Amino acid sequence: MRFSITAKMPRKPCISMISTLLLFLFLVCDPLNAIPLKKDDVFSPHRLITREKRRTLASTDSGQISAVEVDDGYRGPYHLQFITMEPSSLFLPVMLQTDMVFYVQSGRGQLTYHDGENKRDQVELERGDIFRLRCGSVFYVQSYANPMREKLRIFAVFTSKINENIQLEYFGAYSKISDLVLGFDERVLQVAFKVSEEELKGITMAKKPPSIVHMSKNTENEKFDWREGIIQALVGGGSSHSLDNKKGKTFNILKAKPDFKNCNGWSLAVTSKDFHALKGSDVGAFMVNLTKGSMMGPHWNPRATEITVVLQGQGMVHVVCPSNAPQCKNARFRVKEGDVFAVPRFHPMAQISFNNDSLVFMGFSTMARNNRPQFLAGKWSVLRTIDEDIWAMSFNVSNTTIKHFISAQSESVILECASCAEYEEKKMEEDIEKEKQEEKGRKQEEEEEEAMKKEKEEEARRREEEEARRREEKEEEAARRQEEEREAMRKVEAARKREEEERKKEQEEARRQEEEREARQKEEKEARKREEEEETRKREKEWEEPPPRREEEKREEGKGGGGGGGWKSLKSVF
Repeated sequence: MRFSITAKMPRKPCISMISTLLLFLFLVCDPLNAIPLKKDDVFSPHRLITREKRRTLASTDSGQISAVEVDDGYRGPYHLQFITMEPSSLFLPVMLQTDMVFYVQSGRGQLTYHDGENKRDQVELERGDIFRLRCGSVFYVQSYANPMREKLRIFAVFTSKINENIQLEYFGAYSKISDLVLGFDERVLQVAFKVSEEELKGITMAKKPPSIVHMSKNTENEKFDWREGIIQALVGGGSSHSLDNKKGKTFNILKAKPDFKNCNGWSLAVTSKDFHALKGSDVGAFMVNLTKGSMMGPHWNPRATEITVVLQGQGMVHVVCPSNAPQCKNARFRVKEGDVFAVPRFHPMAQISFNNDSLVFMGFSTMARNNRPQFLAGKWSVLRTIDEDIWAMSFNVSNTTIKHFISAQSESVILECASCAEYEEKKMEEDIEKEKQEEKGRKQEEEEEEAMKKEKEEEARRREEEEARRREEKEEEAARRQEEEREAMRKVEAARKREEEERKKEQEEARRQEEEREARQKEEKEARKREEEEETRKREKEWEEPPPRREEEKREEGKGGGGGGGWKSLKSVF
């Protein structure tokens, strides 16, 4: 972040037509053409990462390393590490896999690094120092002993080119040199370092140390000689002891002259123009110190994202979203020492201190060399660079009103703002309460909708059950009728069968009677026939008998009188 004004040479900010058009889009009522964010971009408290939410990477009696990832919705996420070293400790040698820009918050120590050239460089570190290490550098850090037992605290941001961001995800920010060396087979190491098998086993079989270890005075120059040999073997070139006599330089932001300073506070931005080591990194640093009841005036960065760490005190931050997308929301949040937050480019913001506490924060900005913050209010407001008639039409107010609105503030950049943080906090609490009530209302509506849905589902279920019951009754009724019809048909069929059987019986009885009658008739006929045949035989026999016999018979017939004639007549019939 580089402010467009300085303490010595105040000048109006130069803004481009693009900046003017962007400001116009931010302030007028039609935001449809505002710069879109990523689909999932929402500026909400998830971009505020409190100190308690840092992720611990390593923790020993000699120090601790914690980290956060913060996303700006454009190029992020950005990886930050917080390295805390006890006095007389050593951060073991690592190889950087990405650029590293860091700030020393407290303590004193020494950075030793090798950036690929045939020499070592050493940099003395103290509070306020800023330094950059390039990708591929090998380095380690020693913290000095001091009577106050002050810890060496370092804040670091790790950055890569856009097309290299995947590197952090897969390989991390750096690798321990000892891990890289011990990844080779023993035979390879024995030949490469020209050591005996016994000497090599002393290294390969040793217990793996943590990232930060305690270093006594006796071990400073003895115990780590083999590590220097490893560094030399990896990077190649001259002797590992060919230390560059010219002391490396850091940029101490606390000793530099502020870009802006007044009774309300001061601010300073560091870019590659101020510190040559930042050249080519697209990363800058900044620091702001707000006295009690002050405000960094509303402004936005047209090219840079600001990643901020609160160093001291507490305050409020207000960020305005430049997009009408539903994911993009205005935000107010309270910050305290150790908190990290990010503000993307194009997002107007204001940082405010409370009446009873100052607010000191520093951070890192992307695309720092081409970024020029645009202030909305104050002496150097970009609003003053555009004709008042345009603004009057934009805000739909009179020229007199807009003129007073723009020109009333005579101060610039850092403004007095008594009770503003308290007001913002109150608004934040109201917003939170409102959001809770809205959430409660939404939850209640959802519950009511869910209840109505359940009631409708229950009603539908009852209707379905009723319809099912009716269908079942109809089916049962139909089945009953069908059964009755089948039963009736069975009865009819049974009756028909009985009638048929009775008819058959009657017919059989009739046939039997007919057969019996015919048999009787036949028997009678046969009997008559036999009688006739018998009669015929008798007569024939009579005719064949001698005359006396016939004479006797005639006599007998004569004795019978008239009656005998009747019998004869009857016999003649048969």
